[in-house]
Amino acid sequence: MDYYLAIDIGASSGRHMLFFLEHGILQMEEIYRFENKMIYKDGHVFWDIDAMYQHVKQGIMRCKNIGKIPKSLGIDTWAVDYVLLDQNKQLLHQPYAYRDERTLSIIDNVHQRITKEQLYQKTGIQFQVFNSIYQLASEAKDVRKQAKHFLMIPDYLHYCLTGNMVNEYTNMSTTQLLSATTGELDESILQVVDIQPSIFKQIVAPGTYIGNLKKELVAEFGFDTQIIVPATHDSACAYMGAIKDDAILLSSGTWSLLGVIQNRANTSLAAMHENFSNEGGYEGTYRFLKNIMGLWIIQEVARCYQYEYSYAKLVKLAKQHVFTGTFDVNDPRFLKPKHMVHEIQNYFKERNEKTPQHVGEIAYCVYHSLAHSYKQAIDELESITDKTYTTINVVGGGCKNELLNELLATLTNKEVIAGPSEATAIGNVLCQCIADHKIQDMKQAQQIIKQSFEITHYKGEAYDK
Repeated sequence: MDYYLAIDIGASSGRHMLFFLEHGILQMEEIYRFENKMIYKDGHVFWDIDAMYQHVKQGIMRCKNIGKIPKSLGIDTWAVDYVLLDQNKQLLHQPYAYRDERTLSIIDNVHQRITKEQLYQKTGIQFQVFNSIYQLASEAKDVRKQAKHFLMIPDYLHYCLTGNMVNEYTNMSTTQLLSATTGELDESILQVVDIQPSIFKQIVAPGTYIGNLKKELVAEFGFDTQIIVPATHDSACAYMGAIKDDAILLSSGTWSLLGVIQNRANTSLAAMHENFSNEGGYEGTYRFLKNIMGLWIIQEVARCYQYEYSYAKLVKLAKQHVFTGTFDVNDPRFLKPKHMVHEIQNYFKERNEKTPQHVGEIAYCVYHSLAHSYKQAIDELESITDKTYTTINVVGGGCKNELLNELLATLTNKEVIAGPSEATAIGNVLCQCIADHKIQDMKQAQQIIKQSFEITHYKGEAYDK
């Protein structure tokens, strides 16, 4: 039996998912889970990269303990954050986390040298204050001078395992340093932030073999394995886990990533003004998408009620207490409110509108408002691409929310396909299986996903007529 290990690390937790293919069915087992924490020190926010690496190793060791040795492994994480190493390949500092606010004071300075329009037309990446370009511009001069190696977070973890340095394409595309047309570094942008091109490594595609475990790790684990670089940006993996590539794709979790897969980047001013991004995808594709609010709001609602209600219970109560009012979920006031429920209620009170009171009304209001937000983004997407889509494929944890799926289908009059919920880990392992010729290509992969995981269909009103 050939096993493949997908290590999927998010901002709050990571997990090791072991897969094997049997009779055309992809089987999955979570073998290790760990908490991932940001460190708050001297007014800044960092990742504890050493603890992260130790957890990566402990999860790999778990394979030995249960007698299931992976033929290969790969790591995916979030985007934009990175490490800088000196000439001795030592960390110059712990990697900053994207929540650190040091970039706020440097953004205007960057755009005195290159306008937002120029930067977007070169890179196709949406403006966000934590983009890598602003993080690099914020580095101290002595750090930039000493820096000899630039690695994104998953690149660094792969380096720790193999001793080999590469920059994986999908994650590098989010840095705002790559040309949207060539997929290579744009040296004119590097000059803007005073970064030497020599610190970057070979840009490799998802599915690239970069080496086996270092000898000392083979001795520590008691086995060797190949490291196959997946699409190291977790949302690129999530899009790979979808079952339809000609649909609108919605990766639904704490945040929502709504978009389509395209063969060319769209760097038009219309795309820029609606804040769409062209992030790198599998096989040189582009994920033309928009980052919008996700289930963060309902997570905060649950916290306000001191987790008295499970998410399933909130959905049940919402169905029993329909509330027709909606609010703008992308309003910045809902990013970090002290009390989410009060913030939602105040939104309606300020407008002299009927205010949700019961927890079920609050929950329905949130789901209804999220569905409206998705519809608005879909309208923008179809306008920019001049194409109408009939299907929405929702993947990730949010795809289990049947009420949200029903509302989305009804509001858009489109078919909603929900699943798989573990799309990110699935996408990671698909990169490995295709590289190993265990799966022929993405077309076959989509058939395997349909056979292996729960997929639910929801029809919009237009389909019922």
